[in-house]
Amino acid sequence: MKFVAFERAKQGTGASRRLRITGRTPGIVYGGTGDALLIELDHNALFHAIKKEAFHASILDMELAGKEHKVLLRDLQMHPFKPQVLHIDFQRVEAKTKMTVKVPLHYSGEEESPAVKAENCLVNHVLTELTVSCFPADIPEFIAIDLSGLKKGSSLHVKDITLPKGVKFVVKGQANPVLVSVSAISAEAEADAAAAAVAAAPVDPKAAKAAAGKAAAGAKTDAKAPAAKAPAAKKK
Repeated sequence: MKFVAFERAKQGTGASRRLRITGRTPGIVYGGTGDALLIELDHNALFHAIKKEAFHASILDMELAGKEHKVLLRDLQMHPFKPQVLHIDFQRVEAKTKMTVKVPLHYSGEEESPAVKAENCLVNHVLTELTVSCFPADIPEFIAIDLSGLKKGSSLHVKDITLPKGVKFVVKGQANPVLVSVSAISAEAEADAAAAAVAAAPVDPKAAKAAAGKAAAGAKTDAKAPAAKAPAAKKK
């Protein structure tokens, strides 16, 4: 993925504030053997770029002053409540240096698994990304995981999947964390789901009209029916 950056001459809180007013976002490029570079980017183009998964999980081609640089997104600072990028950090990529990155996990096949299709279970995605270490050329855009073999009571751990060639999992805390778990749906949850399905089901206009007509006819019949006379009082 490619984007364009511009050299930034001034730095500091005041300079960054004035830059944002003009529709630009301040940033920095660091790492490698070169000096840190102060950059600025067009905010609108950047805001659309950060919505793409590839911008966060792949090597980016940054064009700066007519030269192309390989970089990786490292940090992104957003405004507390405005849709505005306040600052962005990139790290230089060197072909012979391993990097630690977070890679998205793409799950598929759970609807065809015995756990969901036959045993009516719920599949929980415990992790949505994985921290790995590899050379820049080996960084995957995402890791695909097939869940079609899941069964009731089973779970999927990091050691149960095959990582791409040259990619190693970085241990942080648990040595073999759970990626996916399977849990049975309780009877109460099933009843709630059935009730919700009935409530959400589309109503047949003809059937509804017929039912309304019957109700109205019944109301008219009740209105025309003579009221029952009270029994006459007995003479003493």
